[in-house]
Amino acid sequence: MHSTQEWVLFFRHNATHHRINWDLSPSLTPSQIKTILPHLQAWQLGETSDGRHLLRAAFLHARKTGDGHFSEAIQLFIKEEQKHGENLGQYLDRIARPRIKHNWGDTLFRRARHFNTSMEAWTLAVLTVESGAQVFYQALKDATHCILLKQICRDILIDEAYHIEFQRERLEQIFTGKTPFARLWRRAVYRVFYFSTVHVMWFAHRELFKAGGNTYATFVRKMRYKYYKNIHRIISPDTKLQFAFI
Repeated sequence: MHSTQEWVLFFRHNATHHRINWDLSPSLTPSQIKTILPHLQAWQLGETSDGRHLLRAAFLHARKTGDGHFSEAIQLFIKEEQKHGENLGQYLDRIARPRIKHNWGDTLFRRARHFNTSMEAWTLAVLTVESGAQVFYQALKDATHCILLKQICRDILIDEAYHIEFQRERLEQIFTGKTPFARLWRRAVYRVFYFSTVHVMWFAHRELFKAGGNTYATFVRKMRYKYYKNIHRIISPDTKLQFAFI
């Protein structure tokens, strides 16, 4: 378990890494553009949030817990997500395709989070979405032979691995601080929320997932593995037993 101050230092250091060679030119076929474009545009929009509602929840959580570094850690986390959005946006610019301003999935998520001030709910939601993002960006990386797009996806995947660990540690701290009864009903709520979101992701982006080599069965299997790795091991004492049945 890392301290919040350690995460602040990590995010600051990670911001100094530049893993994309922008001297490269995009190399996509018209067919590939047709397949990936709506999904690339939708995800780019989702990565560009200003994060003000998450920052509000982080501020309240930091004040409640006395964790003076948490708000800054969340600010740096949001900045990395915005970097992802800008990199995807630059790629759209280079293939002469627009950055969209509206998408049904993004609109739904933004409306849901507008009234959310619970850091627990935020952390669960972000951990769920970023688990799906790992599968999404790997599929996007595998869907074409474009070196520039592959580098953009690789940069995001590196960041997302740390983001998931950051969010998992916070969820563990929040969950273990609950009463036994509160932990009991949360086990069901976490699972229902996670797998409901997983199926929304598949419905919204199944063409891209398929282009990256996934079937519905393999997608669900990957997401189930991430659930047991990142959430189930927090909320249930029999995690090792559950892994055996994946």
